[in-house]
Amino acid sequence: MNCILFTSAFFLCLIILIMANLEHKCKLQDNFNLNGMYKKGQIILGGLFEINYKTIIPELSFKSKPEPWKCESLDFIGVQSAQTMVFAIEQINKDETLLPNVTLGYRIFDNCLRLPVALRAAVTLVGGLDEVSTEYNCSGIPPVLAIVGDPGSTHSIALSRIVGLFHMPLVSYYATCACLSNKQEYPSFFRTIPSDTFQVKAMAQIIKYFKWSWVGIIGSDDDYGQYAVRTFYEEIAKFGCISFSETIPKVNEISKVQHIINTIKQSTAKVIIIFSPGVDVNVLIREAVRQNITGRQWIASEGWSTSTVLASKENFRSFGGTIGIAIHRGNIPGLKEFLLQVHPDINSGKNLIHQFWEKIFECRFSENVMYSSTVLSWKECTGEENINNTQTAYSDVSDLRASYNVYKAVYAIAHALDNLNSCEKGNGPFENNSCANIANVQPWQVKLTFTFPQLLDIFSTHSGERVAFDENGDALAVYDIVNWQLNSDGNTEIKTIGVFDKASGSGQELFLKEDEMFWNFATPPESICSKSCQPGTRKATRKGEPVCCFDCIPCAEGEISGQIDADECEKCQPDFWSDFGRTQCVPKELEFLSYEDAMGIALTAVSLSGAAMSLAVLAVFIYYRETPVVKANNSELSFLLLISLILCFLCSLCFIGKPTYLTCILRHVVFGISFVLCISCILVKTIVVIMAFKATLPGKNIMKWFRSIQQRGTVFLLTLIQALICIVWLVIAPPTPSRNTKYQNAKIILECDIGSITGFSCLMGYIGFLASICFVLAFLARKLPDNFNEAKFITFSMIIFCAVWLTFIPAYISTPGKYTVAVEIFTILASSFGIIAMIFFPKCYIILIRPERNTKKFLMCFGAKCTYEHSYHKSPITKHNSG
Repeated sequence: MNCILFTSAFFLCLIILIMANLEHKCKLQDNFNLNGMYKKGQIILGGLFEINYKTIIPELSFKSKPEPWKCESLDFIGVQSAQTMVFAIEQINKDETLLPNVTLGYRIFDNCLRLPVALRAAVTLVGGLDEVSTEYNCSGIPPVLAIVGDPGSTHSIALSRIVGLFHMPLVSYYATCACLSNKQEYPSFFRTIPSDTFQVKAMAQIIKYFKWSWVGIIGSDDDYGQYAVRTFYEEIAKFGCISFSETIPKVNEISKVQHIINTIKQSTAKVIIIFSPGVDVNVLIREAVRQNITGRQWIASEGWSTSTVLASKENFRSFGGTIGIAIHRGNIPGLKEFLLQVHPDINSGKNLIHQFWEKIFECRFSENVMYSSTVLSWKECTGEENINNTQTAYSDVSDLRASYNVYKAVYAIAHALDNLNSCEKGNGPFENNSCANIANVQPWQVKLTFTFPQLLDIFSTHSGERVAFDENGDALAVYDIVNWQLNSDGNTEIKTIGVFDKASGSGQELFLKEDEMFWNFATPPESICSKSCQPGTRKATRKGEPVCCFDCIPCAEGEISGQIDADECEKCQPDFWSDFGRTQCVPKELEFLSYEDAMGIALTAVSLSGAAMSLAVLAVFIYYRETPVVKANNSELSFLLLISLILCFLCSLCFIGKPTYLTCILRHVVFGISFVLCISCILVKTIVVIMAFKATLPGKNIMKWFRSIQQRGTVFLLTLIQALICIVWLVIAPPTPSRNTKYQNAKIILECDIGSITGFSCLMGYIGFLASICFVLAFLARKLPDNFNEAKFITFSMIIFCAVWLTFIPAYISTPGKYTVAVEIFTILASSFGIIAMIFFPKCYIILIRPERNTKKFLMCFGAKCTYEHSYHKSPITKHNSG
């Protein structure tokens, strides 16, 4: 019996427990006391705004439930943004074409600029305010379908991780951190403000536009500032360098701020970029003004570029002319009238409106007086105060930036819902091409509508601006470029002087009105580590310094740089050389011994003079061919020798002028044959002299073996050998014109390449061989008894000839360019003059000046007695036919 009773009691308790659980399946564990506004609707949209910016943190003793966070110091701009969301919802509800038969409501909370408060507000939006839900499976429309906000990047990162678990879209109107574009980490995050990636690109475009390559960067100590600094490093590296990078502390550390100011003072960078919210940068600006920091061009991020508090008259001396990136300003028709219609209602669930009313009229509602510690200083609010008589930032709609993004965020969600509402069965974006039921729509369906490719281009605002989201959930990047200027009243005006439009189809993203810009300098500042390297120089980076700090090194000879800041100099083509400025390659100067330059003219004149002189001697010898002097010196060989000397003098002309294939062949062939002919004649003359004296000895008659025909044959044979050498040389590897750049890089030396070194060596060696034999024989015969012993003169001529050509060898090797040819011509002329002077001038002297000695008796006489007799007894010239 007891067992039965116990079993019955157990099952009864179990049934009661199950029934209790069924009844209270969804139970709210707790709620938070938050400032906000609420209005019912078929679909509720959530909102998070920065309305109060001071917070009283409750004591956390862990002994009792903490008191709620108290928020103070209401911001009119924050109220305007929240009211803009209300206005947009009211406007949508009145629109018969957008979400017809659907009424939108809202639940808006203040985050008090504190992440813990923002997290509580987000949890409240997701969980709802109803204490108990009696539905079995908690089905039906969630408390909110999407959230507009949070404006802070750090807040949005934290909130996205929470609401993302419920696939609830979080559409921020002010969170710009580039990290939030990562759809893998933040799949439910969207925004109507461009990512900091685009803000950084806009700043980089401005810096590049003004050719600033040496900049400093300062970022706030949060996700917004640090991600922006990191992205800016990547952008600026494409054309510039960072002079310094500093971080503004979240806690007001005066030592850290002073350290940043000292860094700014010491840096040579004149342009400084600051990525920071206005609250964080305020302390840095105050310190910069206090220390009278001037001469810097500040670039402001959108977090503080339009702050009227910072753009004050007191800060203008240091921060006048600041260029800033600002959220694109928009126009919302009817917003101002709506803002001025606001009225407090005790039972409306809009305690934020009560706080706003108390702030703007400096009064207290009766139910709030008991909570005020300064009750005596406040008057009581009646609710009948006239808001039209006030002028605050709340009602100023002339510069709608954040509020305009709120407006676009609400309309973006409304259009996403409208796309779900107007979905045709079988063409939906969900499984099996199904559509959503607007009466039971879920947050994940709204999120999917945002990310569906064909629904990215969502709508256009009333002012015609297109609102779209890319694949990362970011809005199209459009920024205003603002400039801090003084207006006619002496106050600071934040003037729009350009726009950055990433989506512009013109190919140009940045548009600036330079004529409307104000600079805190006489001229636009210059911020570079090193001045640009002009054409003709190249950059040489300094060791241990950024690439923007460099020295300008002139290009080496034969190299050029035709652009500014060239990293390397380019080498000229082989036939070109750099000009004086090293800016362009010009054709190399062609150098050869020409008839136009002074040396060519001089050598030509000397060559022609030598040929004329030889011709004159030949004429004298022909005219006086019957005289003893001419006959005694073998007139036939003398004529042939003079002709060869004429050829020797004239062959030097082949070396002058631009080398051609013909002249290169002629100069060596004519030279080699002429000189061999000349030396052969001298050699035969020497042999004849020796044989003539040998023939005078008793029993010796060797002259019969070396008469005129043998003499001519010897000369012909010796010359023929040189001709054969030349023929073989020309057949194997003839001399050809060449362009020599080995000796002078800036010039092309036009010369004749000898072709075969062996052929040239044989030609010169054969001449030297004949000259050596001739010298030896003449030297041996120099003391033969005769008053006019020709062997002595031949010896002198060969000494000169050999000395000149031995000197020629080192001079030829060491002399560059056209002077090599000049040395060769000089050697030819010197040796030719030596021969004609030593051999023929003494004979011409006797023939023309001392004709009394032109006798056979004088020529046969030997010794002092002969000389004495001849001096005092003039003998007539006797004609004879001595060979």
